[in-house]
Amino acid sequence: MTRLETAAEAFDKPAEQLFERLRGNLVADRVFYTASELANFSILWHALAWAGASSARGRRRALRVSTALIAESALVNGPIKSTFNRSRPLAETDHPHRLRQPITSSFPSGHASAAMVAATLLSESRRRRWPYWAVAGVVSASRMHVRTHHASDVVAGALLGAAIARLFKKIWPHR
Repeated sequence: MTRLETAAEAFDKPAEQLFERLRGNLVADRVFYTASELANFSILWHALAWAGASSARGRRRALRVSTALIAESALVNGPIKSTFNRSRPLAETDHPHRLRQPITSSFPSGHASAAMVAATLLSESRRRRWPYWAVAGVVSASRMHVRTHHASDVVAGALLGAAIARLFKKIWPHR
């Protein structure tokens, strides 16, 4: 085991213990499984972007968010995940709710990277930014709760998403 793998495992273990206490709670299970499913293929984020796109300006903003999410997905789920071959956490019990099982590498979390990209861009032109960040936090945490990612996968995905959002803002500035 490499130093990086040892460090990741040391980071992941306390987070796993925290989520283990939440698993089986009817409300927590419903919230996290629903968030995880809604964010598959960034559907949640595209829907939030296009929900308020009734004007030409709103459509431009929505197109910008959707374009960034498509680029993020192609990058993260393509060459970045292909570079790593990390196994996903093993579920010790059956899942209490419907859950699509991904087949790609566990590292990094695409849900967390998409959540960061979306929250960054969606909150950019809003006075109330916290709802986007709250939803991004729930979606990211959901991946640990439903045992499709290790905590280090989620943190790495969030950092990667923040970098992608920052780069995208330079390429396509907000107007």
